[in-house]
Amino acid sequence: MNDQETWRIGPGPTTRIAQRREARRRQRRRWAIGSVAGLACLAVLVTYLGPDPDPAEPDLVLPAGAPTPAGYPTGATGVGVSGEAGVAAPGLQPRERTPPPPSEPPTPTATPAASPAAPTLSVSRAEVPAEVDLTALGARDWVHWGLNRPETLIRKNGGTGEIRDEGGRGARDRYDTNPELFGWRDGAGVPAASATATGVFVCGVGNGFALAVTGDGEPRTVHLFAGTWMAQGRLDVRLSTGGATRTLRLEDPHTTHTAQFVIRYRVPRGEQLLIRWTVEKTFNSSCGNVNLQAAAVR
Repeated sequence: MNDQETWRIGPGPTTRIAQRREARRRQRRRWAIGSVAGLACLAVLVTYLGPDPDPAEPDLVLPAGAPTPAGYPTGATGVGVSGEAGVAAPGLQPRERTPPPPSEPPTPTATPAASPAAPTLSVSRAEVPAEVDLTALGARDWVHWGLNRPETLIRKNGGTGEIRDEGGRGARDRYDTNPELFGWRDGAGVPAASATATGVFVCGVGNGFALAVTGDGEPRTVHLFAGTWMAQGRLDVRLSTGGATRTLRLEDPHTTHTAQFVIRYRVPRGEQLLIRWTVEKTFNSSCGNVNLQAAAVR
């Protein structure tokens, strides 16, 4: 085989160089394509592994007993539902929200009115001090009878005026021989008096005095200073609201006998304590009597 035939069968040097260059270009092209593909895969991987811009779980509404996605407990309706609205996984219905009921103003709670205290009444008898200080005893009101004349009535200056003289049967007269003495420093008309033994009296069975003391719903105490002369006196005390009458008696067939009647009571505002002090029996045909000196309320 000559040189010309050899040239025809195999490539010459120029041809081989061109083939190698072409192979290197193809190799670089494959590398470039591989690099681009690798970068694309890396970008997809970064996107896949990157932080979720919305980490909130999708709202799920599952029927009872249905299988749930991994990470949720099973066996309960609606387990795994988030608090956000309008987000749902593909293929699932968005959670339906029930609109809240219209707000209503709170109903004011009525405060029950305090029930008025039940009326109370008690009566007792005590000795009379040798001298009675009406100013100290009658913090709210006091009254003294008979200082100068049978009709003289001295009241506490600035008092409540709740002690009322309602009159009574029989003619009143004045006396100045009471065993105990009375005084005050806050009188109306007569600002001060000390050691007065005066009072008023009424003779005859069935005759006597009637008083009333106004209540205000609070517990009050009345001190009534009264007595008898050769007679039996009867004290009847009751409330204008009704109920039983309390009765005490004081008797001395020979001379004067005085007492301090202590009356504790409570009635609603506007109601009254009613007092009757009358002659029930006499031991002197001319003038067995009951007498009255003072009353005070505190």
